[in-house]
Amino acid sequence: MEYRRLGTSGTLVSNLALGTMNFGTPETPEEEAFAQMDAFLDAGGNLLDTADVYNGGGAEETVGKWLAARPREVTDRAVIATKGRTRTGNDPNEAGTSRRHLDRALTTSLRRLGVDTIDLYQLHAWDPLTPIEETLSFLDAAVRAGKIRYVGLSNFTGWQLQLAVSTARAHDYPVPVTLQAQYNLATRQTEWEMAAAALHNHLGILAWSPLASGFLTGKYRRDARRPSDTRAGQDHALYRYTSSNYEHSDRTWDAVDALRRVAQDNGVTPAQAALSWVVNRPGVISAIVGARTVQQLAGNLLAADLHLSPDSVAALDTASDPNPAPYPYGAFGAAQRDRTPNGPEALGALIQEHAETRGAGAGEHH
Repeated sequence: MEYRRLGTSGTLVSNLALGTMNFGTPETPEEEAFAQMDAFLDAGGNLLDTADVYNGGGAEETVGKWLAARPREVTDRAVIATKGRTRTGNDPNEAGTSRRHLDRALTTSLRRLGVDTIDLYQLHAWDPLTPIEETLSFLDAAVRAGKIRYVGLSNFTGWQLQLAVSTARAHDYPVPVTLQAQYNLATRQTEWEMAAAALHNHLGILAWSPLASGFLTGKYRRDARRPSDTRAGQDHALYRYTSSNYEHSDRTWDAVDALRRVAQDNGVTPAQAALSWVVNRPGVISAIVGARTVQQLAGNLLAADLHLSPDSVAALDTASDPNPAPYPYGAFGAAQRDRTPNGPEALGALIQEHAETRGAGAGEHH
C-alpha cells in the first residue's frame, strides 16, 4: 500500500480506500463488513469512506460498531471520512448544505460512528439554494469546535469547486482538501473541469466507482446477458441506471477490450489494471473500492502497489479517450487556451494543420 497526503494537509492516506456503501445490507451484512475492514487495515489501508445516506445510515452504524469492537491501537489507524448534504427525510429542510441541515446531519453522523471527531467531512454535492458562505461558515465552526478535522467536496463541478475554495480563502475559512468524484476509464469527462480545478487548487482527488459498476472488471461481455448475481444483472433501480450509462457505450467496451489485453500482458486481472490506471492519474490520492466479499477485496488491494508500463498506460488512454467535440474541450478549445513562451501559438498551428490536411485530401480527390 502506498500513502499520499490528504490534499494539502499533513495527514497520509492509503492510495486505495474502502467504500462502505453496502455495509449493513443483505449484500454485505455486518459480519462480512467487519471482516472487510479488518482485512483492509491488515493490508495497510487506512481510509474508510462512508456517508450519512448509505443504507439509510446503516453503513455509518456498521463502521461505528466496528470501531467500538476493535482495540484502540487498531482503530486509531483508521482515517474516517463521511458526507452530508443528501436528503435524509421528507421534510423540505432535511437536505442541502444549510447550517440547519448540516448541523443535524453532522451530529447524527458523530453519534452513529461513535466518535468525537470526523477526520474528513465532505459535502456530498452542491446545493444551489444555500449561499456558499453559509455552508463554509458552518464548517469553520465545526472545525473550531473539534467536530471535524478537514473539509472535503464531492461531486462539485469545476466552477463550484473554485467558488468554494476562493470563498474559503477570502473569509479565512478552512479550505477544502479533497474532491471526491466519479473517475474511471469509462468516465474520463471528469478530467475536463473537475479534475483540472482540483489540480489547480491542490485538492486531492478521491475516485469513486473506479471499476465503473463492475464493467472494468472484465466479467461482462458486450452481447451477453448480465448474470443475476452481479450488479448489472440485478433488478435494482440504482444499479440498472448506473449500468445503462456504460453498457450502451462503445467506448466502454473498447476500454474493456484494452484492459483484457493489458491485464494479460502484465499477469494481472482487468480490475487490478483498471485500479492501477486511475490511482496513478494526476491528482488522484486514492481510489475508493467496494467489495461483496473479503476475497474480492483482497484481489482489488493488490492493485495498490501495481504500476503499469508506459506502453500499457498509453494503450488504456487511447482506448478510453472520450474524444470530445472540437469546442470547448477538444483540440480547438484547448488550442485557444494554450500559450507557450516560445514557438508558434497552438491555435494557428492547428488551423494550418487542418488546412494542409484538407488541401491534401482535395488534391487526392481530383
